[in-house]
Amino acid sequence: MALIQPAQPEAHEPEGGQRRRKALRYAVPVAVVGVTAATIGLVPALADSGDPSLPSLTAQQILTRIAASDTQTVDGTVKISTDLGLPSALSGGTASGMFGGAAAPPAFGSPDGSRADPQRQFTQLLIGSHTLHVAADGQDRQKVSIIEPAAEYSVIHNGSQVWAYDSSSNEAYHSTLPARDAKAQSHRQLPDDFPSTPQAAAEQIIKASDGTASFTADGTARVAGRSAYVLLIRPQNAPDTTIDSIRIAVDSKTGVPLKFTLQPKGNGKAAFEAAYTKVSFGKPAASTFTFTPPKGVKVTEESDKASKDSSHAPMSGLGEPSYSGSGWDTVAVFKSKGALPSDGHKNHKGGPADMLGGFGKQVSGAFGSGTLFHTRLVNVLLTQDGSIYAGAVDQSALTAAANSAAR
Repeated sequence: MALIQPAQPEAHEPEGGQRRRKALRYAVPVAVVGVTAATIGLVPALADSGDPSLPSLTAQQILTRIAASDTQTVDGTVKISTDLGLPSALSGGTASGMFGGAAAPPAFGSPDGSRADPQRQFTQLLIGSHTLHVAADGQDRQKVSIIEPAAEYSVIHNGSQVWAYDSSSNEAYHSTLPARDAKAQSHRQLPDDFPSTPQAAAEQIIKASDGTASFTADGTARVAGRSAYVLLIRPQNAPDTTIDSIRIAVDSKTGVPLKFTLQPKGNGKAAFEAAYTKVSFGKPAASTFTFTPPKGVKVTEESDKASKDSSHAPMSGLGEPSYSGSGWDTVAVFKSKGALPSDGHKNHKGGPADMLGGFGKQVSGAFGSGTLFHTRLVNVLLTQDGSIYAGAVDQSALTAAANSAAR
């Protein structure tokens, strides 16, 4: 879980420019947000009624407050869910079935791997409503728990030690990080750039929006009993993006984002929203970040998992993506080592095509043939030669990128 760190002045820049530049660095490229974070919808939290009366601030002043925040401790509850407009076959009970002892989809982890592996368990947040408890004490100690009626799943990072525990399967997953890389590698225990809090989601978007969006002060709100300023972000010069707007509610006292809402184009509910329903910025108890496996728990060491599951890694044949387009219109391009079937994917059991094949449509172009998968926010094109094009862009942008690559 990422916390907003205090801005550090940069040499030879006016103070306002320093803070603005610092604020806009808290993020990953929008392509990552579109492909990863945007597929994890976060639901409207139970905000208090009534808008608080606060002194007026400009958008620049709100950004400055975010950048200048030195809050490094938090203890709170976050409500999350998704509304990507997926078919009923991939919604409803599917998400809850992924928890409560059921294995995660094979596309997101080895089918015979540990059920406590974070890469398997956090995929349940792709669909449905969930409650998370989050706690942090600086960069060395964080805990994220997914709480369900009959089970709980937690990832605890304490210094060089990372534990994950799934109560439904009574399994644990353990990793020891090299001391010199502990801070840098701790986040790798979660899916890349996973936004488990409103802060993390806001950090990702703000930098990605630099120079490509308008920032506007949009009134005030009350979230988790706290007064907040609302920052409105709208994409500019991005005709292909599926994103209409983003709103971030920023705590008036600490500068910490309390609520993050991503609205896709068209009518309907937010596709991506995260908000605290309860939050404290006091220091969590040290015991929050300690874990000892209960008696009888099956423990999987990361080194064991790496040797056994290397051939079953999620989308193991793809490697690092390249990118087409820029800003909000960015398309991530993955190249597979082998062709992906596009005829219903009956012979590609367990892969991403198999999981999504039920609602794809066949398309063709200079790239040949392929299958296009559509949601309200993220679109994905799988071509017959094994390429994957994905992003928070409309379907025509994906086919145009594939056609361009084929020429």
